[in-house]
Amino acid sequence: MSELTAWDSFYVIVGSAAGALIGLQFVVITLIAQRPTMAAPEASAAFGTPTIVHFGAALLLSALIRAPWQAITVPAVLWAVIGLCGLIYALNIIRRMRAQGVYEPEFEDWLFHVVLPVAAYAILALSALAAPSHTRESLFGVGAAALLLLFIGIHNAWDAVFYHVFFSKRGTDDDKR
Repeated sequence: MSELTAWDSFYVIVGSAAGALIGLQFVVITLIAQRPTMAAPEASAAFGTPTIVHFGAALLLSALIRAPWQAITVPAVLWAVIGLCGLIYALNIIRRMRAQGVYEPEFEDWLFHVVLPVAAYAILALSALAAPSHTRESLFGVGAAALLLLFIGIHNAWDAVFYHVFFSKRGTDDDKR
């Protein structure tokens, strides 16, 4: 399908970046785990896990686009499923952010952990609906959603690492030495 072929390089870049950043996130989490901090699994579920989910969604979208589809119908259905699952997951993130008591979320946290992911997954779902009649435009929507998820993941990964390195160590036994 020629419309998808035109996007090959874009999705190679986005998919490669998402895959590399997933691996890097595992390395960083391993290094951070070696530092004694106050345990907060509910905060990790609220702020850390969604980062990997968004990177994974960008990687999955990139892989789906690169597949040799004969028509837009099957990938559009898959985009819709990913978009709807992402929207449901965003509701779960809201619940997790409210339930954790380690950190009081600020505007930026709500923006990058809820608002922008909801926008990305909604764009993805809407692009799937538009794909049969407006294929070219819907491909721009899918590309925007994948890129937005990648940038959300980058922001959130940076934010989490910064928090762990500069703030979460406070109050541990290492501060008393």
